[in-house]
Amino acid sequence: MNIADEIDRLHKLHQSGALTDAEFAQAKEKLLAGLNAGNAETSASNSNAENPFAQLNYLRRSKTDQWIGGVCGGLGKFTGMQSWIWRLVFVIFVACFGFGIIFYLLAWIFIPEED
Repeated sequence: MNIADEIDRLHKLHQSGALTDAEFAQAKEKLLAGLNAGNAETSASNSNAENPFAQLNYLRRSKTDQWIGGVCGGLGKFTGMQSWIWRLVFVIFVACFGFGIIFYLLAWIFIPEED
């Protein structure tokens, strides 16, 4: 449903008496504020669409949440997941596939430490 349909629906509710003048004005303002916020999100997502790796600049190794090099703590902060989940993933990749250690060492070398 687009913005014009929503405003039309609100107008019909207002005309039928289901919404008071104040409720209609408040609902219309809320709808238009959501439209403006959506435009801001769209422009932000367009800038990220131009450079999909721009967010990787914020990936840092953790100084406080580390066992070895802080890679899992940094990945946890970056992705919003718990760092123990990343540690478990690395252990599984080491045990099952053998290349988890290589990836961890490369991440330790190439991901900068947080300030």
